[in-house]
Amino acid sequence: MNTRNNPLVEIEEREIVFTRILNAPRALVFEVWTDPKHVAKWWGPNGFTNTIHEMDVRPSGVWRFIMHGPDGIDYPNKIVYKEVLKPERLVYSHGGDDENDPGQFQVTVTFDDQGNKTELTMRMLFVSKEERDKVVKEYGAVEGGNQTLNRLEEHLAKM
Repeated sequence: MNTRNNPLVEIEEREIVFTRILNAPRALVFEVWTDPKHVAKWWGPNGFTNTIHEMDVRPSGVWRFIMHGPDGIDYPNKIVYKEVLKPERLVYSHGGDDENDPGQFQVTVTFDDQGNKTELTMRMLFVSKEERDKVVKEYGAVEGGNQTLNRLEEHLAKM
């Protein structure tokens, strides 16, 4: 079957999707994902720290931060929120400070209520399969995403 023209295949080929069941209620998970005092403690892969310059979680709001790598390299990040539906969903564009950043991607995070647990799904959509492949290969996006969600779980467990 030729699926090259099927937009669902194109979308799937351009995505990285993480799903995790977290042992915390949805409202708490949403808060920990959107409150800078919490985010600074868990965001990013193992060994990374963060300096958050601003975090305005509302449509058109901006989150600017620097991820400090364990190797001493700083990674400036800029997120612009497109949709904020508390405590169910966030949609935002993620890139660097350059407005024309070719590596910019869209993220949709859903927080599905599972009683005292939350099913979190983070869907990263890239402009092309090649851009997705680049972040997987050059930046270790899959392992980094898993480490980030592990750190989120550890942070929630301490609360």
